[in-house]
Amino acid sequence: MTNADVLMPAPLPAAAIAALDGRVRLHRLWEQDDPAAYLARIAPRVRGLAGKPAGRVDAALFDRLPALEIVANFGVGYDAVDAVAAAARGIVVTNTPGVLDEEVADLAVGLLLATIRRLPQADRYVRDGKWPHAPFPLSPTLRGRRAGILGLGAIGTAVARRLEAFGLSIAYHGRHRQDGVDYAYHDTPAALAAACDVLIATVPGGAGTRHLVDAGVLAALGADGVFINVARGSVVDQAALIAALQGGTILAAGLDVFDDEPQVPDALIALPNTVLLPHIGSASTQTRAAMGQLVADNLIAWFEQGRPLTPVPETPVPSQRR
Repeated sequence: MTNADVLMPAPLPAAAIAALDGRVRLHRLWEQDDPAAYLARIAPRVRGLAGKPAGRVDAALFDRLPALEIVANFGVGYDAVDAVAAAARGIVVTNTPGVLDEEVADLAVGLLLATIRRLPQADRYVRDGKWPHAPFPLSPTLRGRRAGILGLGAIGTAVARRLEAFGLSIAYHGRHRQDGVDYAYHDTPAALAAACDVLIATVPGGAGTRHLVDAGVLAALGADGVFINVARGSVVDQAALIAALQGGTILAAGLDVFDDEPQVPDALIALPNTVLLPHIGSASTQTRAAMGQLVADNLIAWFEQGRPLTPVPETPVPSQRR
């Protein structure tokens, strides 16, 4: 056991809590009668953050936690953590790569199929008792489509492998052309959209990808185009997407993420050519448990060995723990 005080603002999977109990002094903020007063009392001692509180993990929070050494983010995306500000203070940020890639890729393909073949709409058609009166309308098809992957990282690559098995051609856009990748490369999102009729966003969130999919990209995707987003809501200009769906600029969209979660615009909900999910890309029992375990493992490795397992690039690990 170490003497490290670790703050867990919201509950992580039970296995992660069990892994940390007895190895660190774990402070469960959500269990406190007065969380604000409790946090003020322990803040000077907190050396680790497991998961994150509501809102951003930024310089203001770091100022409140002067002893903080490590932020163990629950998720592969860490756009809610100001990793640059953390690095400036010598704070290490970790995430949970690898353990959720396949799950999110499965969800992305399922969302694509549901969107093109209109599976939720067909389910409602049966439940509403409409089938005895008329067949369900014919849907578009996945056959013969060209898929564009916006961000060919681990998740994007896993999506591409699955779509190859469906017989789709694959192209991609990223900051750089990747060596050893046979898929066609396009140097802008608009060029990728023009070359495909399924556009799947798997890029990280953050300022660098904000509104990467804008009105111009959607226009390039075209009237038979389908947009799938399993990245972050900020990646697409949500107002432009709504207008494109309402006006027939694109055919349909499947969205697992939104700008202001958990709030979803009424305009999106009202559209018949959307499939909307409550940000469940990695939300299986097994995958969330693995993510939680990696959060715990990062904290334990840092406090017991001085080396985290999966630090993010912005916060390189110092040669010796401070």
